[in-house]
Amino acid sequence: MRDKHILFTGGGTAGHVIVNLALIPYFQREGWEIDYIGSKDGIERTLIEQVEGVTYYPISTGKLRRYMSKENLKDPFKVMKGTLQAGRIIGKRKPSVIFSKGGFVSVPVVLAAKMRGVPAIIHESDYTPGLANKLAIPFSRKVLATFPETMNYLPEKKAEYVGAVIREELFQGDKEQGLAMCGFTKAKPVLLIMGGSAGSQKINETLRNSLDVLLEQFQVIHICGQGKTDPTTERQGYTQFEYVNEELKDLFAATDYVLSRAGANAIFEFLALQIPMLLIPLSKEASRGDQIINAASFEENKYARVLQEKNLTEETLIQEIEQLKKQGPVMQDKMKKYQSEKAKERVIDIIMEIRK
Repeated sequence: MRDKHILFTGGGTAGHVIVNLALIPYFQREGWEIDYIGSKDGIERTLIEQVEGVTYYPISTGKLRRYMSKENLKDPFKVMKGTLQAGRIIGKRKPSVIFSKGGFVSVPVVLAAKMRGVPAIIHESDYTPGLANKLAIPFSRKVLATFPETMNYLPEKKAEYVGAVIREELFQGDKEQGLAMCGFTKAKPVLLIMGGSAGSQKINETLRNSLDVLLEQFQVIHICGQGKTDPTTERQGYTQFEYVNEELKDLFAATDYVLSRAGANAIFEFLALQIPMLLIPLSKEASRGDQIINAASFEENKYARVLQEKNLTEETLIQEIEQLKKQGPVMQDKMKKYQSEKAKERVIDIIMEIRK
């Protein structure tokens, strides 16, 4: 029997960790050794070190900046250092397969895997591949796509469309506990606001300025981002969190509608849970534009409404949320046709097929 030893990598944002967190429980149940390579101070370290039975190894990593900085000159050397560190870890731990979720920390890991002869699988969540995955794909054995359209951007011989991998615990949420956490009742529907793992200042401010109107129709859960809660806005029917981890499943169970950024992992989770969504994608000024494309795909499939950040005002926010409420039943009918459980099963099958 081949070794049951897997090494995961991915980080920089929560989106680059979520799929790994969805897969890890299966390998734990099957008695695999599980390692994780991430950055020294990224969000992946915070999330993974909480998981029992997973050994975390930090390495040096570069960073993609969309602006001029002297730090850009240092990044190639950081990647080289990280590759050497990852190579030593892989050589010592001897995993039989590596699964990469992307982010710049994954580039040296996949490169080192190739040098060590360990097969690496890359999972791309967005509609078009990010730069880190573009750099790593030539060194991988297999690359998996979440959107069917992504296959047009990947090498045909090693690419496969699998769909979105969803954390199984999200389907086990308790609505009553979610409402109790927030001090809510069943009198009004619940609107969940999420600005991504880092939060969004513009969404936060616009929402808070619109609360008086929104609270007439909704109870509002606001996940603001670290250090971005505002105690002066506390009121009945509105509750704030900086970040939510284990309790997220209960908050999702209590949620009727969601306003979110358009990171692929998050929006596919809402799709799997059949929660109607209003998406405000990151602008091209703040990103490579991947969220805009993700959101457009969901809007075309009638899974979501989309409001571009440049058009976000208190007036447009209220109008779009009112439209979301009206269109919610239609969105849920469309969502019922999407089957998420097959994606995870196929990813696990692929891992089993290519491990050495």
